[in-house]
Amino acid sequence: MTSIHRKLGVTGFDNDYDIQWNWAPARFYEAAVRFEGAEVATGGALVVKTGKHTGRSATDKFVVRDDVTEDKVWWDATDHITPEQFEALREDFEAHMQSLTLYGQDTFGGADIEHRLPVQIITEYAWHGLFVHHLLRQPTTDELKTYQAEYTIINLPSFRANPAKHGVRSETVIAVNMKDKIVLIGGTSYAGETKKSVFSIMNYLLPEKRVMPMHCSVNVDDEDNGAIFFGLSGTGKTTLSANPDRTLVGDDEHGWSENGLFNFEGGCYAKMINLSEEAEPEIFATSKMWGTILENVVMDPHTREFDFSDDTLAVNSRGAYDLTAIPNASPTGRCGQPKNLVMLTADAFGVLPPISKLTPQQAMYHFLSGYTAKVAGTEKGVVEPTATFSACFGAPFMPRHPAIYGELLRDLVAEHDVQCWLVNTGWTGGGYGTGHRMPIKATRTMLNAALDGSINDGEFRRDENFGIMVPMTIQGVESKLLNPRNTWDDKTAYDVQAQKLVNMFIENFAKFEDRVTEDVKAAAPISA
Repeated sequence: MTSIHRKLGVTGFDNDYDIQWNWAPARFYEAAVRFEGAEVATGGALVVKTGKHTGRSATDKFVVRDDVTEDKVWWDATDHITPEQFEALREDFEAHMQSLTLYGQDTFGGADIEHRLPVQIITEYAWHGLFVHHLLRQPTTDELKTYQAEYTIINLPSFRANPAKHGVRSETVIAVNMKDKIVLIGGTSYAGETKKSVFSIMNYLLPEKRVMPMHCSVNVDDEDNGAIFFGLSGTGKTTLSANPDRTLVGDDEHGWSENGLFNFEGGCYAKMINLSEEAEPEIFATSKMWGTILENVVMDPHTREFDFSDDTLAVNSRGAYDLTAIPNASPTGRCGQPKNLVMLTADAFGVLPPISKLTPQQAMYHFLSGYTAKVAGTEKGVVEPTATFSACFGAPFMPRHPAIYGELLRDLVAEHDVQCWLVNTGWTGGGYGTGHRMPIKATRTMLNAALDGSINDGEFRRDENFGIMVPMTIQGVESKLLNPRNTWDDKTAYDVQAQKLVNMFIENFAKFEDRVTEDVKAAAPISA
């Protein structure tokens, strides 16, 4: 379906624009190569460069603070602009759009038919249009006949914001107006801003429907028992959820409703830096496919082959592709209620057990904590392991207070009798620099034992520092590995490091204590 000069059904954008609607992927390809400098690689992937913005511009995101959002958004962690500043921004967007050829798509965020969000996306770039086609869910021909958008996102990379006029920090802006149901994105070519805007809107809306939005991956077994994988970057969320014996529902953003688990997206947005065929064969295969968009991946201009280890353009190089490119992906993006919930952490201090069982209260505590650790050398000035806490394992995308999501998670876990696990994919035998990374084979064995339930046949002990239940034996795993203290040569050093991490948890959680119940407070680690 293509319609030119169709009006936007959103407040403040009543003029006609040159918008090409609901193009097929091949047309986006053609326009991106012809007009936007995109290139085609060996195998057919579309190769693009995003310029200076190779990731999210977190400090350039603002929510309009008005009578609708005042009591719902967690303003301690969310920057805002006034309705008047947004109106000035909207007027300037409207004027800027007059001279552009634009690409419009009618999409859905969410595979659950009852809870999906109709979102109209307008992009300045054709390759952004292809990105939207991959990452969001497409209406059927029949659904397009009656389609009505609830939210509109307009993405104009060539727009430049005015900080003095628009109340922002730079020429880049991501402005979210929940009352008027509009998101305006300008000054950045990083395509991920569009999908993360959809994610943020759904994170705002769904809790009022008692639907849990989650920054996580999901897979499912043959009996429709889902598993949820939370985890920050570097913890193994994508790798561990990719299991040939289970079906992948999605790798990044999901909801949990009365109907079960559902993917927000229709595709994947995978990191490509240092990608290898041996380690991640399914993702590697997508780099050779027509349809895949490769952002900031270095390509030989003559052979059109890639060097995935070259970070000249970006460390955060990305590949965007339809979920159907993954052989064992779910065609529906849905599954039944979860049986297991896994929180992944890469503990560079080397003190957390490799796997442990959590109560619903402990699950809420660790969900609100969202812990992992950076290691020396990953960032300038980081000379020893540094604790990182990101509430809900995705704080930048959660507009409401984290306790809202934590309470919903705790209730759903209890309601559906979900087993919760904390899995440390970080260090053992000592911290970073002394110990070694947890063997991936051992982690997979422990995780499989948790998912198939066999882990529950053995005895558990209560961890003396974190109060969580740790299995004493798992078939195929060396028992010594299950007790991190036993893997350290210097047991006193372990005790000191463990208490150091315990105190970091307690200090970080202080900001949530006035919003959680006593049983959740009691789930805190044990300070000496």
